Amino acid sequence: MTGTLYLLPVPLGDEVLPEAVLSPQALSVMRQLKEFVVENEKAARQVLKRAAIETPQAELVLHHMGKHIAETDMRHYLHTAKNGGEMGLLSDAGCPGVADPGAVIVRMAHEAGIKVVPLTGPSSLLLALMASGMNGQQFMFHGYLPIDQSERRNELRRLEADIQRRGTTHLFIETPFRNQKFLQELLQTLHHSTRLCVACDITLPTEWIRSCTVAEWKKLPAVDLQKRPAVFVIGK
Repeated sequence: MTGTLYLLPVPLGDEVLPEAVLSPQALSVMRQLKEFVVENEKAARQVLKRAAIETPQAELVLHHMGKHIAETDMRHYLHTAKNGGEMGLLSDAGCPGVADPGAVIVRMAHEAGIKVVPLTGPSSLLLALMASGMNGQQFMFHGYLPIDQSERRNELRRLEADIQRRGTTHLFIETPFRNQKFLQELLQTLHHSTRLCVACDITLPTEWIRSCTVAEWKKLPAVDLQKRPAVFVIGK
């Protein structure tokens, strides 16, 4: 008999206590588990400590799934769950498997017949979409747009055409230290009637969300997005 892999969301920043954004069920499960697959061991230990887990840190078993770990090297991570035990999957921030490398572990769990249980918590993408006021019936997340400026602008124009043709809402992110420059490029490239939402520091005390047309954005005072995690949304 195989066991269970719990997909455990975590807060989107250290400034927020787990109790403020995680469901009671997610906290209860997290506090009882002893073995986890994690994106970053140091970050995971901090989250688990703040969640007041019952297992001492020295007794925790953490399997690292960083960028440079091959899938073949992660096959043994789910050994406990394959043999009837319970394990957790932790992202660095937000929900495992959503814009997150944890998806590969979830796929492995399904292939092994392990029960997969997603639990409730914050997703910056869904929260940004909710706050944007744009079409939530048809949307697409693109991750990072092309680095090359010409290619990026061509992609933005392609997405705008899709907005006009099908009404799709498009979401993307940028490396936080490039956010300021990226916002300016969006305002220079997008049509004045396109709606743009910037959701910054979601769920944190410094949360800042603005959604309006590009024309209206250009009339607003400058906002400091530098080194602050943000989700960008365009639509109509």
